Amino acid sequence: MKVKIAENIKLFRKQLGLTQEQLANKLCGKKSLVSNYENGYSTPDIFTLCKLAEIFDVTLDELVEWESDEKK
Repeated sequence: MKVKIAENIKLFRKQLGLTQEQLANKLCGKKSLVSNYENGYSTPDIFTLCKLAEIFDVTLDELVEWESDEKK
């Protein structure tokens, strides 16, 4: 299973024209927090995922989109 949270956070952030620092401020965190999410070094907890979905105006499903390793 390939989770695309990191890619999606970066994509949605850029679509809104936000810098990492601006997004971090909305999450009451530091720029390094967003950088770590986008680079896959850490994964947001469920509360942060909900806040990110709200900021990006997307569903949680859209934010945490994943691909199965199994071929159909």
